[in-house]
Amino acid sequence: MALSGLQIYKLLPGSSKNPEVKKHANCKECGFPTCLAFAMKLGQKQAKLSQCPHVEEESKSRLEASAAPPIRLITLSADGHKATAGNETVIFRHEKTFYHQASLFVKVKDNQADAADVAAAVGAYTVDYVGMDLTLDGIAIEDAGGDFAATVKAVKEASSFPIILLTDDPVKAEAGLKAAAGTTPLLSAATPDNWEAMAKLAKQYKAPLTVRAADGDLNALVELAEKVKGAGVEDIVLDPGVRDYSSSLAVFTQLRRLALKKNERKVGYPIIAFAGDDPMLAGQHIAKYGGFVVLDSFSPGTAYPLLVLRANIFTDPQKPIQVQPGIYEINKPQPDAPMMITTNFSITYFSVANELESSGLPGWLLVADAEGMSVLTAWAAGKLDAERIAKGVNTFGIADKLSHRRLILPGHVAVLMGELEEELPDWEIKVGPREAVDLPNYLKTQWG
Repeated sequence: MALSGLQIYKLLPGSSKNPEVKKHANCKECGFPTCLAFAMKLGQKQAKLSQCPHVEEESKSRLEASAAPPIRLITLSADGHKATAGNETVIFRHEKTFYHQASLFVKVKDNQADAADVAAAVGAYTVDYVGMDLTLDGIAIEDAGGDFAATVKAVKEASSFPIILLTDDPVKAEAGLKAAAGTTPLLSAATPDNWEAMAKLAKQYKAPLTVRAADGDLNALVELAEKVKGAGVEDIVLDPGVRDYSSSLAVFTQLRRLALKKNERKVGYPIIAFAGDDPMLAGQHIAKYGGFVVLDSFSPGTAYPLLVLRANIFTDPQKPIQVQPGIYEINKPQPDAPMMITTNFSITYFSVANELESSGLPGWLLVADAEGMSVLTAWAAGKLDAERIAKGVNTFGIADKLSHRRLILPGHVAVLMGELEEELPDWEIKVGPREAVDLPNYLKTQWG
């Protein structure tokens, strides 16, 4: 059960009855002025217990148990690649942020002739999105009556991604675990009929284990998870057994709320979700609240929008996506190519860069540090002004790259023209278009 700030304070040196511990009360070694202030930050999960070096062992054990994440972190790994789920602390991303993005797996069957080829294609697929390389996360191998162990081995050799073993048969499960040696796969799934054998295997091979109930029966799911935990398996993933839109949304949300709002440890585990070949259902699982999302097949046309959706959901809403400030070369510019200015908000940068690249026109792009804001927003917030632009010009040595002294200012901030002329008296300041889409035509007609 989570402790309040005052309850935490009673376990810190400031409230200790031990004189040797009490003398460290309000010592400030934690970085806060008082033990009470530190306790309040601990209660809000804005500080770590390790910051206080003087907590008594008995108190530390209780505080650590209280501070444990409400949803257990589960990590699958293979050849340096990881797929993680859990450790989330909020229902909605705007409350704080989501930390571990939903991992997207593609399913292959053990009677599928091209299983290894599909695994290789999944491993090779990547998308460049606003400066980020987006990839899928792993392969789920389903027992469909073929050679399960051989398929696991072939997939492992074809891809360095983590694996999910989808079988209810303990014999095939063990063969799959042996074939996956050197990785940490997810074993899926333990059911009321096989849980003892599956739990034994999960414990022996140190693999996380899915527990599956039927038709969203949460009582049965909790009971099964407790049995598996009692058998010595701590790393558990929940499969509520629902596959449609409505039931998935209701049950997944209920599990998330129980774990976070009620601090119900019995359901404090990530969820595995099966979307079939329905990208809309997969999108729902990414947003609400699948930890591992399994697709029935691989298609770049399906993967791309899901990866972009995930990238947008699992970013910190308080920190805009940014690119590094500096000088960027578009289409191999020569010293006489035009010099343009924009901000380091990723979407703004890529809007400008993509328009120039597609036009084939060469150019230099000065990306000013505007703390991740778009041009107009940065100007309104005082994060883009003549002084910052001039600083960028001087810091990045633009003059050494050009045979001219002309800068193109974004049309939205034409008001900065006079001030920028004062900051850069040797430069000619030109006002460009407001929208990136108009840049190619502007350069063709106005630059010469």
